[in-house]
Amino acid sequence: MSFVERSHNVILLGPPGVGKTHLAIALGVKAVEAGYSVLLMTLEQLMTRLMRAFNENRLERTLQQLVYPKALIVDEIGYLPLSNTEASLFFRLVARRYERASLIVTSKKSFMDWGEVFNDPVLATAILDRLLHYSTTLNIKGESYRLKEKRKAGLLGRTPLSTEQEVPAQA
Repeated sequence: MSFVERSHNVILLGPPGVGKTHLAIALGVKAVEAGYSVLLMTLEQLMTRLMRAFNENRLERTLQQLVYPKALIVDEIGYLPLSNTEASLFFRLVARRYERASLIVTSKKSFMDWGEVFNDPVLATAILDRLLHYSTTLNIKGESYRLKEKRKAGLLGRTPLSTEQEVPAQA
């Protein structure tokens, strides 16, 4: 938990189903056990909260509340693209937490793809600059645990799906 004490970040990257969220939650549990305050949100939940605060002129107060936890876990960066306003709000949060409190983030996207996620390569670079300055990045490779179980049960073909292929919808 020294990363929390030093206000450093942890970034977990990898394809869906390899355990990023599981590891992020485990780090959060350990941080709570060590006496730190922790908040877990998906990026979608975080954006909903920030946009509501922005629209209701409560952004400053909401940002203060989101800077308070010693560790903030933001799950699922990159599953949905952000609007320009949402990306700007996320930057403001990262900038406020920078060198003050830890962020634990999970993403299926490589850092090179964050320009697409944040709809602005310059803003994505500014976000990454602050996130990566004091951080540990874990790049997890492998097959989805969920799909591996389906494959064992004979519900999928024998060859593992790459992260580029689409996962078939189940009936």
